[in-house]
Amino acid sequence: MIIDAHLDIASNALSLGRNYDSPVAEIRRRENPRADDIATVGLAEALAGDVALVFGTLFVAPESGSNISPIVYSTPEQAHQQALDQLHYYQALVARAPVRLIKCQRDLAQLLDDRAAGQQVQGLVMLMEGADPILHPEQVHEWRDWGVRIVGPAWKRTRYCGGTGAPGPLSSDGRALMREMSRAQVALDVSHMAEESFWQALDLFEGSVIASHSNCRALFAAFRLDRQLSDRMLRALIERDAVVGAVLYNKFLVDGWTPQEGKQAVGLDAVVRHIDHICQLAGSARHCGIGSDFDGGFGTEAIPREFDTIADLHRLADALATHGYSETDIAGIMGGNWLRKLGDIIPG
Repeated sequence: MIIDAHLDIASNALSLGRNYDSPVAEIRRRENPRADDIATVGLAEALAGDVALVFGTLFVAPESGSNISPIVYSTPEQAHQQALDQLHYYQALVARAPVRLIKCQRDLAQLLDDRAAGQQVQGLVMLMEGADPILHPEQVHEWRDWGVRIVGPAWKRTRYCGGTGAPGPLSSDGRALMREMSRAQVALDVSHMAEESFWQALDLFEGSVIASHSNCRALFAAFRLDRQLSDRMLRALIERDAVVGAVLYNKFLVDGWTPQEGKQAVGLDAVVRHIDHICQLAGSARHCGIGSDFDGGFGTEAIPREFDTIADLHRLADALATHGYSETDIAGIMGGNWLRKLGDIIPG
């Protein structure tokens, strides 16, 4: 069983027309010719690859400094409405496709039972990436009621905190958001948080913490250091029993990789290096998982050569076995660690 903790499913559907229940081949034919951002994600491929559950994001792109989406926001109200549109997309997807929205432990148990009985069905946990759609800190309770189980306060800078490429602390609203998230029992995703905000958040937030899609700063000389986690940050996450999902983007895997080198320049050994670094810090494989971020602004041309679509995620298990990981540890990294963490994140 595989769990992928970061896919921008609704954002890609609404901004690019990439419906999750369309096969990847169909999406590629429709977008051909396209030299970059070649689609990798579709429900049929995910089910074929035994991806049992995904964290589907509510991701809205800020107007300032963003070219990742043709749909952008400049006000909190716009961000709020765009995230609601994505929420409604997931609700419609669940109504028409073999996808289950996981809101409580009973939902999760039923999903696992049905899959064990041979049903081709996938679970989806909603994760908000960038908290600007939350109009004020207290509104996180509403989003929880609507099904959001994890909030990442940052992408770039938000009203709540500093983020990738935009260093800075939590704002006063950001500090209030940490308190309200604790009360609402919504988990904190620290991926994309600026380091100053990260440390403040860990001090204030009392609930479950994850890094849905982050890699290791120690394996990079300079590139986007604020997008990677330092060893000190990783140790703090390990102390909180967090799971860190490996991002499967060549630029975040290999220091200095450029698109001109092509995907053949990067193999799954690069993914294993990041996983192994966390395992060495932790003394176990308990804190590692997958957070592919497939189709999150890059496509099959920018992921390791062993991957073409999400159906190929299982090949990471073979790479881990080649590097000496036990069957138990491999099962944990591929999905078991996220499943354990969902025991803390998803309410009873």
